[in-house]
Order: sequence, then structure tokens, then C-alpha cells
Amino acid sequence: MRILLASPRGFCAGVDRAIEIVEQALERFGPPVYVRHEIVHNRHVVESLRSKGAIFIEDPADAPAGARLIFSAHGVSPAIRESARAQALETIDATCPLVTKVHVEAQRFDREDVEIALIGHAGHVEVEGTMGHAPDRMHLVESVADAERLEVRDPSRLAVLTQTTLSVDDTRDILEVLRRRFPSIRLPRKDDICYATQNRQNAVKALAAEADLVLVVGAPESSNSNRLVELARKSGVTSHLVQTADEIEADWLEGVACVGVTAGASAPEVLVQAVVERLQALAPDGAEVVAPPLVDEGVVFQLPSQLRSP
Repeated sequence: MRILLASPRGFCAGVDRAIEIVEQALERFGPPVYVRHEIVHNRHVVESLRSKGAIFIEDPADAPAGARLIFSAHGVSPAIRESARAQALETIDATCPLVTKVHVEAQRFDREDVEIALIGHAGHVEVEGTMGHAPDRMHLVESVADAERLEVRDPSRLAVLTQTTLSVDDTRDILEVLRRRFPSIRLPRKDDICYATQNRQNAVKALAAEADLVLVVGAPESSNSNRLVELARKSGVTSHLVQTADEIEADWLEGVACVGVTAGASAPEVLVQAVVERLQALAPDGAEVVAPPLVDEGVVFQLPSQLRSP
């Protein structure tokens, strides 16, 4: 059996930055440090940070007055920021800069009296944060059907934003409907789409061309990880989302000559290597690991000013 690893896979620059922010804050200020929501959607990462003194909460009111609070990589609404101010919390913003760009655009459209169609998934924490920046002007569009029935006040004053963990492929069909129905619509800039999401989806397409089975290491809450599973299945290949190597079932490998392995943008490489070891142990005749060099995506995000070395 062959084990084919995707490249790129795993952590993106926004996740790297968010985790480093929590680790640096714990080292510089000492525990406890409060974090609003899971810093990234990965149980392994969250439990590791919790063991070092991070406390994860959903409501800033759950942190004691004057405590230090970090906003997660997914971003927050202005209402959450106001709640933190009301608690006199010292905040550090770990919002991915790509998410921040979308928030800035939402605020600009709000000032310009432009309605917004936000392509994304209901209930996702990033979507909730983005919608909070223009709640009276934003319409959530999850599907082509939503786009077909969207009603707005003035079709000539409509713009589109997207959840960053979608990709060009994810949004293409929805955008085609919106362009047809609203010819004057302002389309999202390509660089608002997360580069890491698109790159990892392209890598999964390459895996699916060779593999009989694709395993995606990631959390059920991770939007980009779930999209990788869906994309592999759309390519006609059986695919499973696993959080840990222990979740792999031996019967998945029956008749399988090549297993493709990748990881969502919030899954650490240590989990990928554990999956490889589990596959090697389950392969009756051994397994050859094919690992192309990891792609350098060339993106690094600066830490917040409170954590930069003087």
C-alpha cells in the first residue's frame, strides 16, 4: 500500500499566528489567559493550550474584570468587543488578517448604504462575527437556492462578501446566480478568499486523482476540513474526516492500494504523522510513504503590537 501525503497541508499562517499569540501571552504575562472561543478548531491544539493555562470562554462576561482576553482567529463582532470593554478586559486580537479585511469591507459597505450578500455557513463563528459588522444590511447565502430567492431593497446597491474558509470553487455556482440576478453586484476581491483553503483544496484534487481513499485530519467544527472531505467525495473517492489516528478503522483499507492523507488548516503535523503510523501498522504488507516537499506558501502574519519584542 502507498500512503500519499498532500502538499500543502495543515497549519496556515493565520492559525500559526493565533496559536503563537496565545503561547506568547502565557509566557509573557503568565496564566491564566482567557480566549474567546476555541483559538482554532482543533481539539489537540486547544487541550495543549489549556494545559498551559489558557481558559476558553464564549462570553467575555465570563472573564473576571480586568483580565486578559484573546479573540480567536475566526474574528468577533463589534458586540463582543463592546462586551469586553464593559468588563475592562485587556484584549489581544488573534483574528486572522484575512478575516479582518472582510470585516473592514463590511463596515465600508455599511457606511455606503450597500446591502451585502455573505456567502457562508450558518452558525460558523467566523460568519457570526462578520454578520455583526453590518447586521441590518447583511443577508446570509448558503446555497444556490438561497441566491435564487434573495430579495434586496435596491438591486443596484448590492455587494458580496464570503466566509474566508470557503474557496473559489465553493463559491463559483452561487456567484454565477447572483451575477445573473443582480448585474450591478459588487463582487468580492479574489484575495479575500483564504489562500490556504484554495491551496489545500487543489492538493486534495491531486490526491483524489491517485488515491483510492482520502483521509482528512481535522475537527468536525472545522469548515475548511469538511470542505476537503466533500471535495474528495465529489471526485469519486471515499473520504473520511478523522480527529486522531485512533478513529481509523481497519476495514476502510480493504482493497485500497493508495491512501491520500491531508489535514485542514487548523490541524498540526503531529496528528498527520500519527495517522501515517497507524496506516503503516494496519497495512498487512507494509506501506510506502510518498511525501512531496511541503510547499512554502510565502505568507507570514505579524504578531499584535502587545507581543512584539521591544
